Amino acid sequence: MKELSQIASTVRASTTLAIDAMFKQMKADGIDVIGFGAGEPDFHTPDNIKEAGYAAIRDNFTCYTPTAGILELRKAACIRLKEDCGLDYVPAQIVMASGAKHALYGALHALVDPGDEVIIPAPFWVTYFEMVRMLGAVPVIITAEESAGFKITPEQLAAAVTPKTKAIILNNPSNPTGMVYSREELRALADVCVEKDLYIVADEIYYRLVYDGQTFTSIAALGEDVKERTIIINGVSKSYAMTGWRVGYAAAPDHISKVMSNYLSHSTGAPCSIAQKAAAVALGGPQEKVEEMRKAFEQRRNHLVERMNAIPGVSCLKPEGAFYVMMNLKELLGKTIHGVTIHDADDFADAFLKYGLVATVPCTGFGAPDFVRWSYATSMENIDAGLDRLEKFLAE
Repeated sequence: MKELSQIASTVRASTTLAIDAMFKQMKADGIDVIGFGAGEPDFHTPDNIKEAGYAAIRDNFTCYTPTAGILELRKAACIRLKEDCGLDYVPAQIVMASGAKHALYGALHALVDPGDEVIIPAPFWVTYFEMVRMLGAVPVIITAEESAGFKITPEQLAAAVTPKTKAIILNNPSNPTGMVYSREELRALADVCVEKDLYIVADEIYYRLVYDGQTFTSIAALGEDVKERTIIINGVSKSYAMTGWRVGYAAAPDHISKVMSNYLSHSTGAPCSIAQKAAAVALGGPQEKVEEMRKAFEQRRNHLVERMNAIPGVSCLKPEGAFYVMMNLKELLGKTIHGVTIHDADDFADAFLKYGLVATVPCTGFGAPDFVRWSYATSMENIDAGLDRLEKFLAE
């Protein structure tokens, strides 16, 4: 038989989903394992949003919709972007997709040709790297060191640009680091993008989850010269606890949104009609539940960071957004724990799961092989139990 696609054959499975699947299987087998892997809130979708979904079914709103999404939902996205980020978009510039991941995929398809280079700051969400490769493009990695707060500098960005560079993917707040770029830091990076004529794919899915009284700045809000080259990726999954509803969106200049809509019309079409109705209420309705969840995440973050930094052999920075902590393993590298020599995060995560009964995400696939990611989108009780097990695991 003829060979399969060379591009498809080299795509690696998502590390986060693989860890979550292993955790769920162990749970199903009756093993007392605690999971810190999945990147989704542990809260339920708010009742008013669920009611909108029920109503859509009762009203028989169950047919195809326009590819870019129903007008009601695109208007709601425009309202949210205006109220939260000070950004002016019209519905024609909004493209709905089956999750923010799919919106990102459509954005890259609109921008990138085979052989183009796309800059990705590391640590990065593992899908960015694979998605660029799936297009036949070349991911160019810039490492943001922990000592720099996991943020890249404009000098690093400028040095990475070549004649083949088409775009940069900028995730702010970041998965997996939780760092948040300030307005001034974004301005410096945006100046390089304008000077070097780069598109900016701004993944801002965690923008409602920032802490310590910080104000989030969307990079597209820095001026028309930046906005005209930016595609914002966002959605309802993280802020509204709607991961399974699969509704994300892109906000982009007219010529880009049109190309994205054309592309999606030949792949999946529009998201589920019922989910769109629910998402319209999420984006356009009351926002109090978002703040309740944000406050809960902030409390959990504070507790997890304080306890983790008190455990010998590991450490972490205090994240400024999202719901992840990067645990530094450098003091453990080369040591043997439960008969396993720890060379990198993969070794640690595997041993910790087997012998400590705690699932974390090794950041090898995130461009950070000396770290594992903990999600604090879980209860305070689970956080304490997981850290208790970490102390016991390292002590043995």
